[in-house]
Amino acid sequence: MEYLTQKWKMWYKSLDVNHDGKISMEDVEESRNKFTDLHHLLGDKAESVKNDMKKWWTTYILTTENQEISEEQFLAYLGGLYNADKAAFRDRMQQCFDMMFDVIDTNKDRSIELDEFIFAWKAFGHENKDLVTKAFSLFDAKDGLVPLRDIVSAWVQFVTSDDSSKRDIVLEAFKTGV
Repeated sequence: MEYLTQKWKMWYKSLDVNHDGKISMEDVEESRNKFTDLHHLLGDKAESVKNDMKKWWTTYILTTENQEISEEQFLAYLGGLYNADKAAFRDRMQQCFDMMFDVIDTNKDRSIELDEFIFAWKAFGHENKDLVTKAFSLFDAKDGLVPLRDIVSAWVQFVTSDDSSKRDIVLEAFKTGV
């Protein structure tokens, strides 16, 4: 459990988009606005993506209206779900990352290219392009593309696997400093 808690702390920090020490609707708004601006989305497309991102946040992270979550609350929430039913937790995290990466895959080609990856990380407040590029390289892209299912699987493993002997690409990415 300690290994998972370490990874959940990293995830928490990545969700604190504005780096104020808590996760709140301000993080939701900042990530939605950055993402649509970086992709130059306008009109209905921008609104659709913003709505999808807000739905992701309010389904999986901020589950109560106008909620603020401390790291301690986040860890307790995930720990409670994990300890109650590991299979259900894994299924929930699969749905969580399926939804998120479906939003991030703006061109709907079911793969992620470097620019999409960089924009996704930037939308969550991670601005260092060199570190994000290094993290992308961990996925061993073929023809510059990583299948969406590979990225989703890596994130699901990151938040659900307590086996520290397995390679964890997302953990490696965080350890590079993203």
